[in-house]
Amino acid sequence: MTTTQRTNWAGNVTYRPGALHRPRTIAQVQELVAASEAIRPVGTGHSFNDIADGRAAQLSLDALEQPTLVDRESTTVTVGAGLRYAQLTADLDAAGLALHNLGSLPHISVAGACATGTHGSGDANGNLATAVSAIDLVTADGQLRTLRRDRDSDRFPGVVVGLGALGVVVRLTLDVVPTFGVRQWVYSGLSWSALHAHLDEIFASGYSVSVFTRWHSAEAGTVWIKRREHDPRPDGDLFGARPSGPSHPVPGMPPENCTLQDGIAGAWHERLPHFRAEFLPSSGQELQSEYLVPREHASAALTALFALREQIAPLLQVCELRTVAQDDLWLSPSYGRDVLGIHFTWIDDEAAVLRVLREVEAALAPFSPRPHWGKLFVTPPEQVRAAYPRFEDFAALVRELDPRQTFGNAFLDRLLH
Repeated sequence: MTTTQRTNWAGNVTYRPGALHRPRTIAQVQELVAASEAIRPVGTGHSFNDIADGRAAQLSLDALEQPTLVDRESTTVTVGAGLRYAQLTADLDAAGLALHNLGSLPHISVAGACATGTHGSGDANGNLATAVSAIDLVTADGQLRTLRRDRDSDRFPGVVVGLGALGVVVRLTLDVVPTFGVRQWVYSGLSWSALHAHLDEIFASGYSVSVFTRWHSAEAGTVWIKRREHDPRPDGDLFGARPSGPSHPVPGMPPENCTLQDGIAGAWHERLPHFRAEFLPSSGQELQSEYLVPREHASAALTALFALREQIAPLLQVCELRTVAQDDLWLSPSYGRDVLGIHFTWIDDEAAVLRVLREVEAALAPFSPRPHWGKLFVTPPEQVRAAYPRFEDFAALVRELDPRQTFGNAFLDRLLH
């Protein structure tokens, strides 16, 4: 148990004073939860708001002793929820298996990513939580409950993206696929006119595609295209954008921290993330926000933000555009609709960022945006609730599984109560 002062990864949130428990077994998790009036699960701290803060204590699963179990018959892998993707993916690849997609960072925990609807990119790729086929949850009474996609269809979609509100997730079973190789290329000099005219074609040009922009008026920016190893290289220019050498999403940062580009083939887990597992992408001196809008509004939403470029650009390190396929998870930002994610990596000036977020959210309001649960946003709780058709069902599930608000905190108080 630790009692020193703690912050999130970026340092913009200081967690309330209280114990940090690091149990080694599921039985210890059950005992801790059953004996606690208030306790909150915390992952790797890669959130930028107070979603992981606790009223009195936090519980980390990074020391949980859980083996990784591959079931080839059901094509799944069962993992301890505190495991980081970087730890899981190498083992999976050695077994000839893969996950369907990965986020930009391999440093985040499986449970934390799934609980907040974190995603990678790709028109046909659902977010990381869509791989979950079973979940083991310690509820407020200390009981261990298992919910399965094929057996608990009435509530399973409400539990997976659970915001830590329903209990402590201790194990996850994930769908896997045969391992595959990936190549990636970078194209620079994409114009705004080309992005708007060919937006669907650009995002359909690879298994995973990202557009990085600084919101300069002269050009939209660069395009990173990731294709399966045996798919052909894109021919020539990309709607006017030119093939480029190795680069980092943030101009001026060393490309050596990034996964290899220039079409060099590598395993899925060494190319789908933007950053290499052995390097931290930065020192944490940044803030992040993301809004996911329906694909049919993508071009209009970008046009609305372009009008704010003079307010956005001075506070921005980089903005990434990615696509995510729709799913049926109640609190997933891509619930029921294909989306474009508009992700901002800001400089470390929270007061200024919060001011510009009010303008950003006002500009996006006509396009039904949903903020990423783990990022900075200022959307009023009633608007967040209204953005999710199954939100009241989720709230009822919270009341059922955590009637005493054992897992509650200020973030959930604003959202639920």
